[in-house]
Amino acid sequence: MTFDVIILGSGLAGSVTGTILAQHGARVLLVDATAHPRFAIGESMTPQLVEWIHILAERHDIPELKSLASVQQSTRDIGPTFGTKAHFGFMKHEVGKEPNPREATQLALPKIFHQNSHMFRQDSDAFMFHVAVKYGCVPRQNWRAAEVDFDDDGVTVTGKSAAPGAQNEVYRGKYLVDASGFRSPLADKFDLRDKPARFKHHSRSMFTHYVGIKPFDDVSGHPKDLRPPADWHTGTMHHIIERGWFWIIPFDNHKDSRNPLCSVGLTIDERTYPKPKDLSPEQEFQLFLDKYPAVKRQFEGAARIREWISTDRLQYSSKQTIGDRWCLMSHAAGFLDPLFSRGLSNTFEVVDALTSRLVDALKDGDFSAERFEYVERLEQGLLQYNDELVNSSFIAFSHFRLWNAVFRIWGSFITPGTMRLTRARLKHLRDGNPYHFQELEANDYPGLWWPQSDKFKILLETAAETCEKYEAGVLTGDEAADTIFKLLDESPIVNPVFGWKDENKRFIYPSTVTMARYLYWASVQAPAEMNSVGREFLLGIVKAGAKVRKLL
Repeated sequence: MTFDVIILGSGLAGSVTGTILAQHGARVLLVDATAHPRFAIGESMTPQLVEWIHILAERHDIPELKSLASVQQSTRDIGPTFGTKAHFGFMKHEVGKEPNPREATQLALPKIFHQNSHMFRQDSDAFMFHVAVKYGCVPRQNWRAAEVDFDDDGVTVTGKSAAPGAQNEVYRGKYLVDASGFRSPLADKFDLRDKPARFKHHSRSMFTHYVGIKPFDDVSGHPKDLRPPADWHTGTMHHIIERGWFWIIPFDNHKDSRNPLCSVGLTIDERTYPKPKDLSPEQEFQLFLDKYPAVKRQFEGAARIREWISTDRLQYSSKQTIGDRWCLMSHAAGFLDPLFSRGLSNTFEVVDALTSRLVDALKDGDFSAERFEYVERLEQGLLQYNDELVNSSFIAFSHFRLWNAVFRIWGSFITPGTMRLTRARLKHLRDGNPYHFQELEANDYPGLWWPQSDKFKILLETAAETCEKYEAGVLTGDEAADTIFKLLDESPIVNPVFGWKDENKRFIYPSTVTMARYLYWASVQAPAEMNSVGREFLLGIVKAGAKVRKLL
């Protein structure tokens, strides 16, 4: 059988890509070695991810995508299995000690953006797979690709079903999207993996789902006046330790959820904590719990509901992600670390860049790598800049003031980075011109979440260099922290309204009034590249609201 596009992998990346292409009239084969529903991690959403969901939904007229965009919509359209995410929360722990409530940071998400969720991936992924089939994708579940061969006219994929006695089947396509993840057939065929991965960051992970996890608010023992404005249990909890972190991602943390599960994981530097050969993942995890009494109390009486998954080094990278008639998409191209929950946001940004070009390629028959060159730069940039941030964070975890500084390098650009996307979407809502989405790609630093100028790039890279000097013993932790706080204080592009420049403001909680003050700063007082986003964001809100009222 012949198709326009063959997609390997029917997770969110493959299913969303297939839905978009099918919506534009392409004949799409969507294959996967397993079947839905199935376990997956990458459950914590970000404001940028929500905006990419809305952009893809509106750019390609796929309203079903919006069912993923907030906990309210997911609960209504998919099921009462999703948690709510009101914040990113971080609590520092030391071996054998109770955590100091003054060594915590939290970023509550501005209410002006849609309410993020903890995605219950077996349900979200199955939902989008079914949407892809509804839009016309031809599905093959439990079908493993064994060979992939390219010629001047297209690609041939040979494989077979997992059913007993199944025979090889052959499919032809004009283009191949490999969204299969780490075990990418394309990466193997073309020997694309860097050996070893080129990233500075190192970590391995173990993870599963539990029932009965206690909210940290109930077991911390911290006085109320030292707690953050948002309860820890209403967001993604990061317990940070020396070169590692636990995650606690509850799905039962709002009144409409009927899901008792909680996603649990531990990610650690494998050089500091070599993987033991004589312990099961559960035994190793318990040893870590025994070191950190407050975390351990969250697990009293809890039980896991599935087997642990334990990895070797998580990081992998590829020398090339785009070729003639093929693309290694997102997690097939590389992976860094789940810290800061950037995986799905990165994936949907790549989906946007790839599908906008692939729709045109199907019209004129030009599938050359040159046409997709931006996708290559984007995928590599997303990984490169995340490496700078996550490696800096793992180094800083051992020294709270330094972590507090790195926390601000990350957090201070989430809101403007999201506003930049929202502005494009609101302008498109006003006039329907796809140029507004194309304009997002007109930047010098693809993959950087504020790519408008070099100011944030310099901040990120200087902070990374400073943390590495601390790691090497050239600077003390306080000296490194002082350097980064000075950078933040002197940077004209860092928002002063939320408190990012105030070391003593550890809990960032933007109220409606604070957001209004921020938008005034961004529109009037900020540097030009931020100034234009602030003004046009405000204009977009006003005009989009007027258009909606007119339609009503």
